[in-house]
Amino acid sequence: MTVEEIKQPELNSSQNAWAGRSAWLGPVALLLAFGGALGYEIRHGILVRAASSEELARVTDQAATPVVSVVHPTPSAPMQEIVLPGNTQAFTDSPIYARTSGYLAHWYFDIGARVKKGDLLADIETPEIDQQLQQAQAQLETAEANYTLAQTTAVRWQYLLKSNSVSKQETDQAIANMAAQKATVDSNAANVRRLRQLQSFEKVYAPFDGVITSRTTDIGALIDAGAGGQGKELFHMAAINTVRVFVPVPEVYSNAAQPGAEATLTLDEYPGRVFHGLLVRNSSNIDPASRTLLVEVDVDNPAGELLPGAYVSVHLKLPSRIRSVTIPANTLLFRREGLRVGFVRNGRAELVPVTIGRDYGATVEIVSGLRASDEVIVDPSDSLVSGTPVRINAGGSK
Repeated sequence: MTVEEIKQPELNSSQNAWAGRSAWLGPVALLLAFGGALGYEIRHGILVRAASSEELARVTDQAATPVVSVVHPTPSAPMQEIVLPGNTQAFTDSPIYARTSGYLAHWYFDIGARVKKGDLLADIETPEIDQQLQQAQAQLETAEANYTLAQTTAVRWQYLLKSNSVSKQETDQAIANMAAQKATVDSNAANVRRLRQLQSFEKVYAPFDGVITSRTTDIGALIDAGAGGQGKELFHMAAINTVRVFVPVPEVYSNAAQPGAEATLTLDEYPGRVFHGLLVRNSSNIDPASRTLLVEVDVDNPAGELLPGAYVSVHLKLPSRIRSVTIPANTLLFRREGLRVGFVRNGRAELVPVTIGRDYGATVEIVSGLRASDEVIVDPSDSLVSGTPVRINAGGSK
């Protein structure tokens, strides 16, 4: 038997064993491949569902976060002065009344007339006062005659008392009668002076230099001095060589309203003209209703160009530079605790108190509380509170 014949059975036996193993390795490999594919699909599904859940949560949170539009405050140029409205008034403004009753005999000045102190404005006829004065003078003469007689009698009785020709009682009576007559003379003399003074009021004089702004009487009118109440005004006078201008200054600019500060005035009726004045006093009190400080500016007006009651623009110099920003009026929030503005910081809304300088209508000046780099929320919700997450509308930022 050859070697090949010996190895042939062994080779056949090995081939038969491999064929047997291949019969079951195929299904196992197929099963393993299917299991691997199934595991991959399961893992992929889990990852997809997890990613979808995260995306859903993100979208939900994003939808629940308010979207806001923002603007950046506009820096204002450093201000050197403020312009405020003011009203002019006469330095002295006074009604002229009669101090005696009668009838107006004549008036000498009408409205618009410029008069000097002491100029005669009107004459009043006072027949009753004239009669009373004549009667008082007669009574005074009678009292003086009685006093002279009483004085002579008292002197005579004092002389006779030295020789005991009269009694002490009679002498005392004579002296007392003289004193009484002296008091009567003094009383009648005072009444005469009073009536003479009333008679002097028949002439109505100007109490100061000024202009007649009103005349409310005419010749023949009954003049009542107001014994039973206030009488009727005859004239109205105003001194306009210097005019007062009263200006309500906002509280934030009250440091510019110190006495001694210079001010300039402009009027629409005098384009290009500037009138110079001096701030002479302030009320030292902030009006709680308007939050303003009332100040008075005096302006020389020798030509009478500034009329009482005129509307003027008052320019006040600021003692220091005040930097401010301007924002739209629809960014303001009016809260119980005061004026607030919302801006975005680190994805959240923040509410800050602000101080308004001037109101321009569509925009307002903010002098404290904001910077030009802040992102201010436009049309904020009334329910907005600090710390609320917000998203900025990419197309609404300016």
